[in-house]
Amino acid sequence: MIHLEWADRDTIREIKCVHTDAKKYMVNRALTAGKTYELKNETEEFYFVVDNTGKIGGYYKEYFEG
Repeated sequence: MIHLEWADRDTIREIKCVHTDAKKYMVNRALTAGKTYELKNETEEFYFVVDNTGKIGGYYKEYFEG
């Protein structure tokens, strides 16, 4: 259950959010375009970052560069 320890893990790297134009979800409430976020984990499809709420959130890679 790796997701229980993500907040305490070291940051892998920092990635920049390039847009929040989501087709289906309200991403602009948790991410800000142009802001850099701490990457805690990643899969083939998602980045798991510390978002604007201060919690770990999983977001499609299309919102980020890096």
